[in-house]
Amino acid sequence: MRHADKRLQLNRFTSWHKATVKSLAQALLIHQSIKTTKHRALASRQLVEKVINLAKENTLAAKRRAYMFLGDHKLVKVLFDDIGPRFKDRTGGYSRIISLGKRRGDDADMVIFELVEIKKEEKKKAKKSSKKESVKSEEAHAEESKPKTEKGQKEEKQHPTDDKASKKFLGGIRNIFKKERDSL
Repeated sequence: MRHADKRLQLNRFTSWHKATVKSLAQALLIHQSIKTTKHRALASRQLVEKVINLAKENTLAAKRRAYMFLGDHKLVKVLFDDIGPRFKDRTGGYSRIISLGKRRGDDADMVIFELVEIKKEEKKKAKKSSKKESVKSEEAHAEESKPKTEKGQKEEKQHPTDDKASKKFLGGIRNIFKKERDSL
């Protein structure tokens, strides 16, 4: 008999179930916040809590056990160097599930599955600095590519949608499929 032998199966075979739970746990530890279904979050929550508990110990045996669960050396290093010390004072409840509502296609309950303590400050700073650098490099490139004209000649104005379209359409894939008439 299978008394109290319940698990969230997720309508998968055992190997698929293990792979799904492992993948969700890896994604949560990398991104610190993911959007998924309620049942997948509940199924992977156990593994995440267990791995973070191991990270608090910070022993070689704990690292080997975490690698057994996660299967990625870099992720184990991040777990023990960054995530484990953050939760040193906490005895449990390392993740939270925030409800978002129903998914439009199949009416599944969608949630945000995230760690309780997230480092967002460093990510924001890195994003802001990279955006500033990219804007500066685009401006410098635009100035170099402008043809120099004399006072008597008129500048040819480019259509403003050309720049926007190339950025929006799959990151410049449009250039691969240029027609002959475009190159004239």
